[in-house]
Amino acid sequence: MTKTARAFILLSLILGTLHAQELTFEEYNPESTLVVPSNPVTRAKFPVVDVHSHHNMVDKDLSVVVRAMDTLNLAVLVNLSGGSGEKMKDGIANIKKNYPTRFLQFANVNFSEVGFPNWGNRAAAQLKEDHANGAVGLKIFKSLGLRNNDIYGNRIPVDDPRLDPIWEMCATLGIPVLIHSADPKSFWDPMDSRNERWLELKTRPRRKRNASDPAPWEQIIAEQHNLFRKHPKTTFINAHMGWYANNLDRLSELMEEFPNMYVGIGAIIAELGRQPRRAKAFFTTYQDRILFGKDSWQPSEFPTYFRVLETADEYFPYHKKYHAFWAMYGLDLPDSILKKVYYQNALKILPSLDRSLFPRH
Repeated sequence: MTKTARAFILLSLILGTLHAQELTFEEYNPESTLVVPSNPVTRAKFPVVDVHSHHNMVDKDLSVVVRAMDTLNLAVLVNLSGGSGEKMKDGIANIKKNYPTRFLQFANVNFSEVGFPNWGNRAAAQLKEDHANGAVGLKIFKSLGLRNNDIYGNRIPVDDPRLDPIWEMCATLGIPVLIHSADPKSFWDPMDSRNERWLELKTRPRRKRNASDPAPWEQIIAEQHNLFRKHPKTTFINAHMGWYANNLDRLSELMEEFPNMYVGIGAIIAELGRQPRRAKAFFTTYQDRILFGKDSWQPSEFPTYFRVLETADEYFPYHKKYHAFWAMYGLDLPDSILKKVYYQNALKILPSLDRSLFPRH
């Protein structure tokens, strides 16, 4: 070996060492050396109703989705992006033509005309029509409370009384409201070394909010809770566990205060997976009011949910480092609770589900 070659190799080693010493937090992603039992779950133990999914059902090739569903043991997907009016009817028509038992659809409300006379009653009438055309629930996006303004340019509070006819119509029709309010509180907190969502906010800066953008987190969440309080006859599904999956004591208080509130686990499995004993206790206490939901349609991410819920595995990775740089632990839920979370609770509030897709016991 020539002196030049040896010098090149030595320089490469030095540069490689220096680079390793200068790794950023984003680059640092060590593989665990811990040797523990590993039981990956690629298919749910029981059929699943995913109550939190988003698709454009109009002219969509549903066969591709169904093939992935069959692999994961997803019996039914609930599409929360059904729209209203003609879009609702066209989406339902596609479902009925191709896979009438595998998909359900929720309607949506357009809040752009809030403030015009009699808007609430007209919106409620449209919802009634959408229900007659096949909608089995109502999805409220986080834009209510964050981005939706009335005709005067003012932010529409989640509990705005002008919206009351909508919630009353849901109670009359007996359909649930799946509502997403605000975002994780960390998005409103200072972006410093103490913020657990620092990496997410660094890589996705548009998610960062200041303390009052457009209102304090506490205010938006309080508006949501006031909505539940004002309409006890309406069934609400609080998406993302109401952003209290990291504070199950507080969430337990809310479950006691609002018997009309269910919770969905979409996009917060990482919070449950780092507190398996406390989370299992919560699931045991409120097993009749917890619903499976994934949110984004990424089939490769479902196994993480199944593994957290079904196994007693320790210290296994989450699928998105920017959501959770910590490891997961399994809750090891008993079959009786798994069945409720996976499908039995959904059967209670979505009676149009085809029961032949699920076990009888």
